Amino acid sequence: MQVDRNLMRETTRGFQKYYNPKLHGELRLDTNTNVLGSNPAATRYLAEGKWSLDLYPNTYSDGLREALGELYGLQADNIIAGNGSDELLDITFKTFMGWGDRSVVPVPSYTLYDYFVKLNGGSVAEVDLTEDFQLDVDAIARQDAKIAIMPSPNNPTGNCFRQKDIEEVLSRFDGIVVVDEAYAEYAEGSMIRRVNEFDNLVVLRTFSKAYAMAALRVGYAATNLKLAEMMMCIKIPYSLNMISEGAALAAVKDQDFISRSVAMVREQRPLLSAGLKKLGFEPFPSDSNFIMARSPIDHAELVSGLKERGILIRDFGAKRRTENCVRTTVGTAEQNKLLLDRMEEVIAACR
Repeated sequence: MQVDRNLMRETTRGFQKYYNPKLHGELRLDTNTNVLGSNPAATRYLAEGKWSLDLYPNTYSDGLREALGELYGLQADNIIAGNGSDELLDITFKTFMGWGDRSVVPVPSYTLYDYFVKLNGGSVAEVDLTEDFQLDVDAIARQDAKIAIMPSPNNPTGNCFRQKDIEEVLSRFDGIVVVDEAYAEYAEGSMIRRVNEFDNLVVLRTFSKAYAMAALRVGYAATNLKLAEMMMCIKIPYSLNMISEGAALAAVKDQDFISRSVAMVREQRPLLSAGLKKLGFEPFPSDSNFIMARSPIDHAELVSGLKERGILIRDFGAKRRTENCVRTTVGTAEQNKLLLDRMEEVIAACR
């Protein structure tokens, strides 16, 4: 037998492994996690917890779903919990997209959207965002597709989409509309409390960002009761382990940490943006805990120079619509000063 990529599913043969840098103690400003450190309520739960490891977790994480429903004024049955919001993306495509169906993906946006569409045998219908990185509602609405996905705030650009545009897509697009709100805690406006208003809305959320629990892989979707029941039938039972569920449940009850995290980002974000401008960057407006900026020097040289100096940021400079752009997490005041100082060194060395 010839062992090559022809053995793979046809839609996946072009896949490459995901971003996986070799680490040597660098300051990580490349993953948009919470720079204030581990969620304190989850940490206490893990330190104090005792579990019967011989037993399965609750089949569908009912306790966490009830707590999230209470938080957002929804029923537990509006919520599907899982192993990171990436699992909920996968469930969405498995539930509503057939083999060969198309899904609308905005450009630029999260790189794994293409992955999940093709992984599930679909094809990607790319629709460019407008010049100011907003939704092109007409272009999305006229697509012959089963699913349209849109992250708000958008990754990597950082901005939220206009609520009226999201609502118009929901009314005009003849399919499921997924609003990925991975960074919504940092922004104004959300669709999660409104899922019962729409027949076709699925909202995704995660504990990996503002909740500072990326290592435990907890995510969830919210949607109306009819769609939620369909998705729950597709979801793998027991996919969220009992330790992660318990830690997430503890974290939901500690909203003070979320408030402090959001306040820090809102204080530091304009200061970091101003510092980047002073160095010659072109930062884009952000509603999230990261900033995308066009670099004053070659993007690859900037990223590699920072890595040599112990700081990681993400490089988007070789992608369409984000040419010569990089993305950095908004850090603490001390982290941002260190980043700007090291950037100044790299820029000076390149000139």
